[in-house]
Amino acid sequence: MERARPLILVADDDEDILELVRLRLSRSGYDLLCAANGDEALRLACSRLPDIAVLDVAMPGLDGCEVVARLRAEAATSAIPTILLTARARPADVETGLASGADDYVSKPFSPELLQARVAALLKTAAERQTQPLRLAALHGEACA
Repeated sequence: MERARPLILVADDDEDILELVRLRLSRSGYDLLCAANGDEALRLACSRLPDIAVLDVAMPGLDGCEVVARLRAEAATSAIPTILLTARARPADVETGLASGADDYVSKPFSPELLQARVAALLKTAAERQTQPLRLAALHGEACA
């Protein structure tokens, strides 16, 4: 889905963190969807298909890892890049988060600049993945529809 500005889903049950992330990313040129829990995040992801999701791990209802796992299980949402943003920073927590299918893991407290850089990097990687089949087809002389 082509958009003028990338759409980012941010989910965190801490209103202050949610507002900090919302302000930083909106000032960086992104459109935002905000959710206060995992159930709302999953509903928004399925209905709006954001370009990336930034999810807290410890949220009411579904936790961030479960949201990621459910996104990965559905064809329509399986390719949405995800970042887990959480206070859980033990190596086992990071391993669990990445095993759930998350693309990146940022520990709280975090630098808003670092988070913005990670979002930009994942968006760039996702865009490159989408254009790769077109480049391969062009290399092989195949027509693109």
